[in-house]
This record gives sequence, C-alpha cells and structure tokens, in this order.
Amino acid sequence: MGSLTDKLSPSITNMIRMDHTHVLTTFHQYEMDSSPQTKQALVNTACLALEIHAELEEEIFYPAMRDVGADTPVLDKSVPEHNEMRQLIAKLRSMEPTDSEYDQTFMELMRVVIHHVADEETTLLPAAERLLADRLGELGAQMTKRRLQLVAPHAGEIAVNTVRGFPTTSMLVAAGAVLAGTYFARRTFGRHA
Repeated sequence: MGSLTDKLSPSITNMIRMDHTHVLTTFHQYEMDSSPQTKQALVNTACLALEIHAELEEEIFYPAMRDVGADTPVLDKSVPEHNEMRQLIAKLRSMEPTDSEYDQTFMELMRVVIHHVADEETTLLPAAERLLADRLGELGAQMTKRRLQLVAPHAGEIAVNTVRGFPTTSMLVAAGAVLAGTYFARRTFGRHA
C-alpha cells in the first residue's frame, strides 16, 4: 500500500502528459510578429520546461521503464532526442530574438519536441501504464519532489517569463475581471455588513 503522498500525486504518466501540454501550449502562443521581449519570454519558458522535463524523465521515468524490461526503440531514442533538444536550446540561448535564425531555430526545436511527444504518448506512456501500473503514483510523487528541487532555483525567472509572455490583451482582461470582482464583492458584502 502506497503512502498518502503517492495516492494524492498525479501518476508519472499524467505528469509527463501535463508537461507535454504545457510546452505545446507555450509553442502555440509564439507568433513570429510578436515583440522580441514576448518571443524571448516564451522561448525561455519552453526551454526551461523542456530541460526540467528531460532531466526528470532521464532520472526517474526511463530507468523505471528499463527496470521492467521495456527496452523499446522509442525508449532507446528518447535520450538522443533530449540531447538534440538541448543543443537547440543552447543555440537559442546564444541568440537574440531579433536574430534572423531565431524563429527558425525555435520552430526546429518544436519539430523535435512534437515528434518526441507523439512517440511517447502513443507508445511509451501506454506501455508504462501497463508495466508500471502498481507504481505510477509512487513514481509521480518521486517526480513531483524532484521537480520542486529543479524548479526552485528558477522561480524568479519563471515568474518574469510568465508575465512577459502573457499577451497584453489577456492581462488587461484578467485585470478587468479582478477589478470587477472586487467591485461586486464590495457591493455585495457592503450591503450585508
């Protein structure tokens, strides 16, 4: 029987799927005609998320899969794909968003990511859900703990990139919603006080 943390933590496969969704969502926010500041914030967000994701998979997920004998072609090519991503991330970090190859390099990174995600989600994650069924929560808790360790030194960077990457119109709508909510709350609670 697993611990309470194991039971409350998302499974490792669901955490991997959430990571994939986060990076792909960030990619879909990227527009070539965005400001250099917005582009860089979105690229930084995607790159850091990919680095942390790759490290988590390599430290926790892939070894667990190998321990249960899941040596598949997808598993075998996963680390080389991570290394290709790391090379593209290093290239992006050495560039400015105004460089002529910046957009193309980010698109190449996303091409590699999309291919990697498709392989994992159609082959590796379903296999993990069969082969690691009794350990998914435990491995998810382990991944959560390690993620917190990896993210902690980057908290400020994550916050800045989130604000800079957020579309101005969305920020205005969110600010308006907060103001409207505050106004209605004051009116509602002011009458009953």
